[in-house]
Amino acid sequence: MHRGLHGRGALFDTDPPGLASRLVGLRPYQLRATGQEHARELPFVVFAGGRGLGKSAVLHEVRTAYRGHTPVALVDGEERQFAAPPAERPAEAWSPVGQALTTVAEQLAEPVTGAGRIGFPRLASGLLAVAAGGWSNRDVPRIRQEAERILLLNETDSWLSGFAGRWVSKVISKLVASMSGTGPVVEPIIEATLEAFAEGIAPAHRRLRKAATWYRDYPNAGGSPKLALILLSRHFRAGGDSRRHAERYLVRALLADLDDAYAGVVQRSHRRGRPVVLIDNVQEPAGLGLLEPVLRDRADGIADQVVFFAALRGYTHPALRNAGRRTLPETARETGWTPGTSPSSRALLVSLPPLTPDDTLHIVDTAAAGPGPAGLVVVPPQLPHATHRLTGGSPLGITLLAESAQQNLPRGAASLGELLTADVCVHEDHDGRPAYQELLDRLVPGGRLDELTVLAAAHDRDSACALAEAQLPDDFGASGVLDLEERLAEEGWATAAGQFVGDPFLRALLLLRLHHGDRDHERWRAVHRTLIDHYQDSGDPAPQDGARYRLHHELALGKPDFAVAHLRDAFPRTDTRDWLTSLVFIASAPYYHAHDPDGRDFDGHDHRASVALGHTDAALQPPDSVDAVLHLRVRRLLHAVWQLTDPLVLPDPKVTERLRFELEQLSNLRPAGNALLWRASRDWPSDALAGRPFRVPGDDDENGDGGR
Repeated sequence: MHRGLHGRGALFDTDPPGLASRLVGLRPYQLRATGQEHARELPFVVFAGGRGLGKSAVLHEVRTAYRGHTPVALVDGEERQFAAPPAERPAEAWSPVGQALTTVAEQLAEPVTGAGRIGFPRLASGLLAVAAGGWSNRDVPRIRQEAERILLLNETDSWLSGFAGRWVSKVISKLVASMSGTGPVVEPIIEATLEAFAEGIAPAHRRLRKAATWYRDYPNAGGSPKLALILLSRHFRAGGDSRRHAERYLVRALLADLDDAYAGVVQRSHRRGRPVVLIDNVQEPAGLGLLEPVLRDRADGIADQVVFFAALRGYTHPALRNAGRRTLPETARETGWTPGTSPSSRALLVSLPPLTPDDTLHIVDTAAAGPGPAGLVVVPPQLPHATHRLTGGSPLGITLLAESAQQNLPRGAASLGELLTADVCVHEDHDGRPAYQELLDRLVPGGRLDELTVLAAAHDRDSACALAEAQLPDDFGASGVLDLEERLAEEGWATAAGQFVGDPFLRALLLLRLHHGDRDHERWRAVHRTLIDHYQDSGDPAPQDGARYRLHHELALGKPDFAVAHLRDAFPRTDTRDWLTSLVFIASAPYYHAHDPDGRDFDGHDHRASVALGHTDAALQPPDSVDAVLHLRVRRLLHAVWQLTDPLVLPDPKVTERLRFELEQLSNLRPAGNALLWRASRDWPSDALAGRPFRVPGDDDENGDGGR
């Protein structure tokens, strides 16, 4: 059973076997073998998706499922160890790929049930030649430390056998004997390596001799292992394409060592399943340096039997141009993958879908089982549905909101907005902080969060540039807007017509941050005033769209009168579908309740429900010469839609009933649009209670976001 993950059964199922079982040949968490798919050539599986979809969680769960049963290694291309060489190591003798290969081999070497350690003599001899390119006769302590770490990759028994100690002593002796110069000592190191490999008759030494001879086929080596390793080291130090050529051979050495570990009847009888290599953030240099050589070698007919699972941020990458494409559910029974002729066709891009409403319900229910006043946290019945609507099925968002619910519902939090602004403690050794900050740090790392927070209120590139000019530093400008636009696309964030930040969940978090950025909310008001001016003065977009955008931002400032007047006057003469679309878009404005001119909150209460239910009608005098009944009805309807489509609040059942009534009454006033208004009166209340976005009847897009 896949513990702690929801919606990923296609990968972890055992009966019938899911993708992991079929590729590895072992059931997750078990030593029970299962039939292997793709016996001749495996796809390099790359899980694709934006931030927060659980790609890293999937890789960690695969490692947990197979650790101790078959060799498994996990590296993250964004780890600090792959960013730059250690302070004392020359850059020409280090690369993210070399560091990743060492880390992968160290993990794969660990013993598993029924089988001992795996040795990596081919890889070790290549890594030694590379490391030697950065050694000099003044670095004896560092040489010993680096050499010992690499030599450990040869060990199949103890942590450090007598052989490793003798080898290091031999290397040091060689260096001391060659201290007449101060340059690189590659040749003495390689000579010492080959001499050490030639010693003895034990099985370990025979493997080492065989590993050394493996390099005889290196281009231009003329069958000489010594010359091959010298060339390998030289190519690595040269950088550029030469280094990539050397790294490809190092990756091939790792896979050849793994193939040796499974060669022969005896070895195969002790080792069940295939070895597994997991690469998170494969788009980073360390990840690409492992991905591309494997794809190229497989395309060239150099086979291996290693199961690669990687995680890609986003949905495309030049190195995966011709990869097969599937969604995770499509791989549940078989991949249907066949490689083409290009290296990238050897990969299979598997997009991770968002979680379903049922998955969200189960996660929130699990949180409810935590400690509370009566042993359980009392969860409002609409909370799971509202959580799914807000997050769009983001596993990260759902999980963290469920954690906040467990911690903050007993303290009086009553809405998703309050769960996001309340402190949540996700690490026992750290103090809590607002949940929306925790989410944004994971969803928008790497800087520019302040700028993206401002631009989240924009609707397109033009309005984003207007905001940048008025509200951001001079050096940001249009180029900064284009840079952020490109970054959002590269990281897999959805686009949406009418929104600069297309993903509704990310946009809601950014606008919440904008709202709470200063105590008097001055930045919030300045941003929306800038956009009001932009759409007031600009002739592009079309006037009708410009009016929608302008009224949307008036409403975001807590000024509904302009929107009410516009919708009231447009109702008799506008196409009903367009009118409903305008209503939903205008009412998708983020809520900013009544404040005084200095930004101070009057009372902290949400008054939209009171207006929607007609409790304030008596105190309102509609303008002269307008239909007072229609005016009040449109005002109630606007506030009802505003409250029920707000992703940060739980829907009010009384407001949903009032919404139904108001739409029914309006349908009687428009015979031509009667059917659409009546349909909306049935669909929208049920959509609100079920946590679905409002869809305008007759729209072709059944999965639209209602203009959020």
